Amino acid sequence: MKAYQIQTLDNGIRVIHQPVNNSKIIHCGFVLDIGSRDEKAHQVGIAHFWEHMAFKGTKKRKSFHILNRLDSVGGELNAYTTKEKIFFHASVLDSYVEKAFDLLVDITFESIFPEKQIEKERQVILEEMSMYYDSPEDAIQDQFDELIFQGHPLGNNILGNQESLKRFKRSDFIEFLQENLDTERIVFSIVGDIAPNKLNRLVKKYLSNIPRQKRNRERLPFTAYSPKEIHVKREVTQAQCAIGTTAYPIHHPQRLPFFMMVNILGGPGMNTRLNMALREKYGFVYAIDAGYHPFSDTALFSIFFGTDSGQLNKSIRLVKKELKKLQEVRLGTLQLHVAKEQLMGQLAMAEENNMSFMLMLGRSLLDKDKIESLDELFDQIKNIQAGDLQEVANEIWPEERLSILTYQS
Repeated sequence: MKAYQIQTLDNGIRVIHQPVNNSKIIHCGFVLDIGSRDEKAHQVGIAHFWEHMAFKGTKKRKSFHILNRLDSVGGELNAYTTKEKIFFHASVLDSYVEKAFDLLVDITFESIFPEKQIEKERQVILEEMSMYYDSPEDAIQDQFDELIFQGHPLGNNILGNQESLKRFKRSDFIEFLQENLDTERIVFSIVGDIAPNKLNRLVKKYLSNIPRQKRNRERLPFTAYSPKEIHVKREVTQAQCAIGTTAYPIHHPQRLPFFMMVNILGGPGMNTRLNMALREKYGFVYAIDAGYHPFSDTALFSIFFGTDSGQLNKSIRLVKKELKKLQEVRLGTLQLHVAKEQLMGQLAMAEENNMSFMLMLGRSLLDKDKIESLDELFDQIKNIQAGDLQEVANEIWPEERLSILTYQS
């Protein structure tokens, strides 16, 4: 794979291109450094609502024409919102890449937020909220965010709440964009086989004329974590449990060792400590996962699982036991080698997904102002010592730092 190229336009937008041979598909999109944590108290849910409204009308297209523009040529147009980012992206045959550029610029910067569409989409999002609430394994994740980041925008549900959603008008979307849209904090990422001269022509035609916008926005830092244990009585066929705490932010030097430790504990592999203990040994769970989601100033470490109500307390004790074991028992030489090889293999396979890779490039450039190659990551992973892993386990996983949330009938 050839090296990526980065260019910075006069308006501040950065364009990153990763050439990929032997593929007819091009993946491209905008990554904006705006998320639900940037909402004020009266704006809760508006970032996600904006993501929906981007598809509902622009200065030159109605909703049908937006939705039909790429679908009619076999392409895909999508978007999603996180706590700190909004993504608008497309995947198309290389012969239709100009259509993708044109449409992505249109929905990202030229939305007009028609009042009739706001009313219609308001109902769609309310239905989306109901769908997640009716799924206990989804609802507990949202409530756990609120538990960990209580009183802070990071704890707000990305979808918002019914009260805020019912208030939003066209002027609220315009206000939110005026407060947060900063072209120096936007990346256009593209992965695919496109000639440099064609890419430069499309960039000049569609991206260079986007008006420069600058905002002096400062995110409210999160500094007030307090462990809590809450048990919610709810009609569920299977008890649900969330266990977690805060962790290292994006730029912390211990981020990669902790990421490896979480992978050992409950990553995607079937051989994780939690899966072997709770599923393979006792049959208490069908699935159990550990996750690490770093933000600019903090992070969320979480474990989620469902189990029979009669096995809930036993399962929680087993989770704590595995966490304690990783704090007290240093990995042996072979265990450390296997953990490194497993993580490097997973990262390499993740890079094979060109759409996910395109989004990762944009996110990494915004968060770190650089792209770490696989070779660079592998070198860092190879240098991690067993003592490094034990150190992060003891810093993040003491039992007194853990919060627990359960749903049980």
